Amino acid sequence: MITLQPILANAAVYAIQNATTEGKITVIVLLLLSLFSWTIIITKFRQLTIARKATKKFMAAYSSTRDPLDIKKRGEEFDGAPAYALYERGAEEVLYHLKNNPVELKNLVPIQGVGDGNTDHLARTNKTKISSGSYEAVKVVLEEAASAQAMALEKGMIVLSTAVAGGPFIGLLGTVWGVMSTFAGIAASNSASLTAMAPGVAAALVATVTGLLVAIPAMFAYNFMVTTVRAITQELDGFASRYANQIEHTYVDNRDIEDKIAGALKRHEQPAAQF
Repeated sequence: MITLQPILANAAVYAIQNATTEGKITVIVLLLLSLFSWTIIITKFRQLTIARKATKKFMAAYSSTRDPLDIKKRGEEFDGAPAYALYERGAEEVLYHLKNNPVELKNLVPIQGVGDGNTDHLARTNKTKISSGSYEAVKVVLEEAASAQAMALEKGMIVLSTAVAGGPFIGLLGTVWGVMSTFAGIAASNSASLTAMAPGVAAALVATVTGLLVAIPAMFAYNFMVTTVRAITQELDGFASRYANQIEHTYVDNRDIEDKIAGALKRHEQPAAQF
């Protein structure tokens, strides 16, 4: 291994020194693509690592309470967690409708012998709820938030896919171009010796090597990150469904139409009786 390093280094230097202008341009383009690729790899790896850790903490905190708005009311934050960003948007929308479009329920009978952490207890003792129409608006917000978080996780992945697919072809273009220039020069000089061909061919092949060096790390990083993003997105979709169901169960007025009509009639009769 110790003897190979000087040989490889000397070969690379020799090839670059004898590269044509076209070959050097190809190598520069590949190096720029590699720079963008490694920037995305480092940035996305850090983002996904933070997202997984923050999501784990948020899911633990969310699972510890039965009130879907409890984390918002306590003011806890889990920056970097896609599920928390979705939760935040949904909680803000629910609180908006509870404040501006409330459905006031009266004469509720409290449940005896049920702890405060039970969802049924929260749902039946909560006197301020939202209508089904408001809940539809909340679901739209949750869908938009889930899509936005998925797009944020996938942002920049196009650079890696371009490096994987385009890197070898750009290198191959530089190689073919360099070999073509080498043979054209040999034909012009009427010299077909190995000594005349070697510098041009070696310089041409360095473009292919550079293209592979760009594509191989990008390929491994892309496959890893696509798998991680897919897992986080699936977890996010599952949480969105769970969150929506808990909001509906706790804060949406799901009484039968007969109960709603009876309640409206009682509210209408009370002023008349007092008068």
